Amino acid sequence: MVAGMSVSCAMQAPAADWPRWRGADFSDVSAETGLLKEWPQGGPKKLWSTQEAGLGYSGYSVSKGVLYTMGLKEDMELLLAFEAETGKLKWSSPVGPILKNKWGDGPRATPTVDGDRVYAMSGQGYLICANAADGASVWSAEMKSFGGKIPGWGYTESVLVDGDKVICMPGGEKGSLVALNKATGEKIWQTGAWTDGAQYSSAIAADLNGVRQIIALTMQHVGGVDARNGSQLWLSDWQGKTAVIPTPIQKGNEVFISSGYGVGCKQVRIAADNSVSDVWTNTNMINHHGGVILYGDHLFGYSDKAGWSCLDWKTGEVKWADKSLGKGAIHCADGMFYLLEESSGVVALIDTSSQAWTERSRFKIEPQTAQRKPDGRVWTHPVVSNGRLYLRDQELIHCYTVRAGK
Repeated sequence: MVAGMSVSCAMQAPAADWPRWRGADFSDVSAETGLLKEWPQGGPKKLWSTQEAGLGYSGYSVSKGVLYTMGLKEDMELLLAFEAETGKLKWSSPVGPILKNKWGDGPRATPTVDGDRVYAMSGQGYLICANAADGASVWSAEMKSFGGKIPGWGYTESVLVDGDKVICMPGGEKGSLVALNKATGEKIWQTGAWTDGAQYSSAIAADLNGVRQIIALTMQHVGGVDARNGSQLWLSDWQGKTAVIPTPIQKGNEVFISSGYGVGCKQVRIAADNSVSDVWTNTNMINHHGGVILYGDHLFGYSDKAGWSCLDWKTGEVKWADKSLGKGAIHCADGMFYLLEESSGVVALIDTSSQAWTERSRFKIEPQTAQRKPDGRVWTHPVVSNGRLYLRDQELIHCYTVRAGK
């Protein structure tokens, strides 16, 4: 694990598995080793492809040899399970009706695996708890029953499973966040004091000041609530515009957030008494939805201001910026960044250097979908798990081996 990276909130999962959005510890940094530092001409060896993923932008979780994702087939959004080694579809389970959207119909969320259960949110806010083995529904819920209203791009959050709770963001006057019993779906608490509408960012869990906290980002605020009862612990103003998407990043008593549409980023510090203050705020990282990664003492991601950028965690100052690759998503494994350019499907492998952009290899996803809407892009984030790189373009999932010697 990267020096200085918080691991207090990690799920119990094998290091090579990837049980939820951004991995077990929310860092989007894989703990795997022994991966290629350069790729052959034309890219790493492809192991398999499938055309059965359905439409949508959902990411993937990998657990115990199974890849879980979501996809739209006809008018139903489905939770899907594939054999990670072969790409064979194991089962599919209905979650909710179609989300129609100018930028592409279908689900956006990544399923969360917890033990022998899988949890997934549809675009219209239908939440399912399913058996990991066969996809049979254990329980389901709707965000509208908690006062939620479907945001413009649909519900996109990847729900958080923490302890005995499933935490999600219906938004609205009944409370921004709700915690459900992960075994039964019964409501445990809802944040009546925090009533911002649902946005597109996924909540994380962390231990701060001796208390388990749920940290979430909305259009108006970033804040933390007590995981036990949902009571407000701290809240900091945020001036989001249009859509607030990237996941908060926590290290110690500091939290980093970023948003696109010209907004920028900031770091806040939560004191021992839960008072909160801004450490720094700027527009050096205007991250739309490709994600930001904290690696060591530096932040990496694509900024709409300057391209791919590296920022100092302590000061927010730019260490380097580069436009050798266009806007896209980021993932990290074995000391390398995997970057996916959204407009072309080009994937680049670069060093995790805070000194300069150092590219080692690149290739292009082939084939690409013919079903993507004109306003859509290759928006599903890359993931490396068990030595395999997974890339998705709508109904197509491609799997490549990136383990050295393979």
